[in-house]
Amino acid sequence: MLETLRNAWKVPELKQKLLYTFMMLLIFRLVGVIPVPGINSEVVRSLAEQYDMLGLVNMMTGGSFSQMTVMAMGITPYINASIIMQLLTIAIPALERLQKEGGEEGKEKINKITRYATVVLAAIQAIGIIAALNGQTDPVTGLRVLQQGYNSAFGLITIGVVMAGGTALAMWIGERITAKGIGNGISLLIFAGIISNIFSGLLTAFTDVLGITRYGTTVSGFLILIVTTLVLVTVVTFIDLGERRIPVQYAKRVVGRKMYGGQSTHIPMKVLSVGVLPLIFAYSFMAFPGTIIAMFGVNSAAYKWWNANMGQGAPLNLVVTALLILAFTYFYASISFNPQDIAKNIQQQGGNIPGIRSGPNTVSHLARISKRLTLFAAIFLAVLATLPTLLSAWQNVRIPFAASSMLIAVSVSLETMRQVEAQLVMRNYKGFL
Repeated sequence: MLETLRNAWKVPELKQKLLYTFMMLLIFRLVGVIPVPGINSEVVRSLAEQYDMLGLVNMMTGGSFSQMTVMAMGITPYINASIIMQLLTIAIPALERLQKEGGEEGKEKINKITRYATVVLAAIQAIGIIAALNGQTDPVTGLRVLQQGYNSAFGLITIGVVMAGGTALAMWIGERITAKGIGNGISLLIFAGIISNIFSGLLTAFTDVLGITRYGTTVSGFLILIVTTLVLVTVVTFIDLGERRIPVQYAKRVVGRKMYGGQSTHIPMKVLSVGVLPLIFAYSFMAFPGTIIAMFGVNSAAYKWWNANMGQGAPLNLVVTALLILAFTYFYASISFNPQDIAKNIQQQGGNIPGIRSGPNTVSHLARISKRLTLFAAIFLAVLATLPTLLSAWQNVRIPFAASSMLIAVSVSLETMRQVEAQLVMRNYKGFL
């Protein structure tokens, strides 16, 4: 990796792209310290530790939500809007035709709809969360989330517009990075927030060992934390790079005086093709009911039952989360991989899988391999999601990151390095073209 970065730094164009990416990420983090007016951030910080859903938003924003900055909503509304648009393109035939047959113009229209939906979702989520949290009182200070003068409909709308503006700015920064920098801009913004959380969590654990903070971390617990982090990074990297290669043989064709085809290639099928989306869906699904119940009263019987049986680390919570991850993995794999289309393309190009007949046999063969890979991915994600919680209960070690954050960080790092290497290869072979 260091050698790749050193070589990229020697190429003027790549050096400019790397500097542009770094400066845009720096601007994103600097804007993320500007506070939103009218909010008691200390109250939000204490409430964010109580509700799982708010903890997930805080993780995705790199701590900006608990500090109630302009980037409090981060890029999360854009992710939600993108997921909604993906589902709508399957459910609505007009959007599906626009995506498949509209070309670049059709994609740009869908992107424009996604941008508008992002701003609207950011404003609605910000107003809804702040209004719901304002019904709770900090047990220590007795303060509410909204300050005097903002405890009104106009104050909530003002806060919602400010946070939606921060999300729009984050979305613009991500698109600029994608267009003029290196890597996927939206993924890099999430990566920056996750890395800051992981670094601050490890630093807190280290200072706790030295006696500077008081979270109860011991030397053995800190060593277990370091080993766990290294093992997770290694395993996630290995699985993320893994792929099943399906060999394809193309027959020779004579067109005029030239002969085409006859070569052997393969279809790469990633082991973890679904990525981190099943984890995000499952976490959001599990966090939402508990947050809604808590907002109606923490002393109610429903909240006490939920906190006892479905709280973080509860056995029932782990089982239900794992089942949801399995279900969402199969659902997303079914809409992202179509063996019939792939078999049709192979047959149209005069190819076939060795030992498998074209047509229905090829479709069933690809579907069988896809089901096996999906089963492995689902089990892997379920184990990855429950491992930090089990380790915390077993060794009483405070894990400062979630499995989804580790998977996102590793995936984005590998994808960015692949793009840098592709740029280097293109320039090295430029003189031979």
